[in-house]
Amino acid sequence: MELKEIQGKQFQDMIRVAAHRLGRNAEFVNQLNVFPVPDGDTGTNMNLTVKSGAKAVNESNSDHVGELTKKFAKGLLMGARGNSGVITSQLFRGFAKSTENKASLDANDLATAFTDGVKTAYQAVMKPVEGTILTVAREAAKAALLKANESDDIIEVVQALVEASKKALASTPDLLPVLKEVGVVDSGGQGLVFIYEGFLEGLTGETSEKDVYVPDEQEMDEMVNASHHQSVQSQLSTADIKHGYCTEIMVELGQGDQPTEKFDYQVFRNYLNEIGDSLLVVADDEVVKVHVHTEHPGQVFAYGRKFGTLAKIKIDNMRIQHETIIENDEPQAVKGPQEWGVVAIGSGEGIADLFRSLGVTYVLSGGQTMNPSTADIVNAIKTTNAKKVIVLPNNGNILLAAKQAQEVVEQEVGIVPSKTISQGMTALLSFNPDASIEDNVAEMTEALTMVKSGSVTQAIRDTEIDGLEIHEGHYMGIVDGKILVDDADRLQAVIMMATKMLDAESEIVTILVGQTGSEDEAQAIADAITAIDDEVEVEIHQGDQPVYPYLIAVE
Repeated sequence: MELKEIQGKQFQDMIRVAAHRLGRNAEFVNQLNVFPVPDGDTGTNMNLTVKSGAKAVNESNSDHVGELTKKFAKGLLMGARGNSGVITSQLFRGFAKSTENKASLDANDLATAFTDGVKTAYQAVMKPVEGTILTVAREAAKAALLKANESDDIIEVVQALVEASKKALASTPDLLPVLKEVGVVDSGGQGLVFIYEGFLEGLTGETSEKDVYVPDEQEMDEMVNASHHQSVQSQLSTADIKHGYCTEIMVELGQGDQPTEKFDYQVFRNYLNEIGDSLLVVADDEVVKVHVHTEHPGQVFAYGRKFGTLAKIKIDNMRIQHETIIENDEPQAVKGPQEWGVVAIGSGEGIADLFRSLGVTYVLSGGQTMNPSTADIVNAIKTTNAKKVIVLPNNGNILLAAKQAQEVVEQEVGIVPSKTISQGMTALLSFNPDASIEDNVAEMTEALTMVKSGSVTQAIRDTEIDGLEIHEGHYMGIVDGKILVDDADRLQAVIMMATKMLDAESEIVTILVGQTGSEDEAQAIADAITAIDDEVEVEIHQGDQPVYPYLIAVE
């Protein structure tokens, strides 16, 4: 077949099929994780990111490609999880910017958009690494542009895009030695290939109806996550809830019998802000969606009707909900505007308790296997109710999402690039409420070098990394991102790892016991450490973290 122009319908098909294809293969992408740990989540992160973008496109009735690409980019941005998800969102942020004024796309428009997307993604990454998703995107865009110069057939252009992406993916082990050593291709690059293959399938119509991704009602409502409301409510007493009704409306602008006012986003938002809080207003030329906590839901409905038809309404009495919520988290209530707030990301009730004891305002659940999205981090920052906020990602795969959240919020936000729970806790000791946000970020970042971070988990496959043979089912000791220990016995693996972490300057060792660890084993680890150096102080805390039975910090 031959195709000279992409209309809105074709673009929607491209996105739907791509989202479905990536979703079907997310677990395969996860298994390409270089480290053989049970937390490889590139596929999961990219899948959730693209689903968020597909949901935004699916909700639109527009046939204007530029409007759809803008919605796709916005959906990706707010749903972005992990480095792979953030880079994917940046690829299509540049794509959307290139196409925003185009009602349809010809072959050259499409190829140029992929090229502009690559430029944006490279700019977003501080130190781009070749042999990654960036390489695959660049080489694919280059091939698409070359084909567009030869042919005006969009199918041929996308075929060139797909073929070049596969070729570039196959080359990633030659560009990134660790991939060749482990015997895998780049996981993010593989995810992008699945997306591009989905684009081609969506355009050619070669997939069946069942292969097309259509978000279900639960996913459609993900914009306002019910668990977010439960979490916020659980942080208050019932009497403290100022605005008791969680109210949602969707207005079809200009529709109905008698719209009385012309929609102006800022005026609309300002009015609702006066009668409630927790306000979220998302609008385009046809629809405005509102989420607000208010004491007067009737006023919200009446105001919305001035601009068109109410296509959706929803009210939840949060005071009643609050009485039935089973409290799973310690309160994180923030009373009144604060000068400073600190958001820390981590998994495990014990870890959350430790962060709060160190002065953290809001602990966002997340980490390995469950990277929070940009929107999750935005909500956490807003919940602090503070003018200035420090964010501790505590995971290298969350850092880019945190930086995107920093760009979205109105508050002044500083990101401390902590990659481990131990680093986050050490950084907090350098926080100074009397210093500027820039000085705090600088001091807290410098403090990251004062701690060594170790973690123990089981290998999920046989492999060899840095000359170390790793066996499936054995316990690995990982120190600051490098696997140093492989042993069939968990206790011995932890002791061997801790021994490698100790040096003449070591003063304090902290053991965080995970969900599958035990206090008795932790004490045995502590006794082994003091036997090596009796001047080292050892502390044991219940962390309750998943995946890793023990996290060890040496300062």
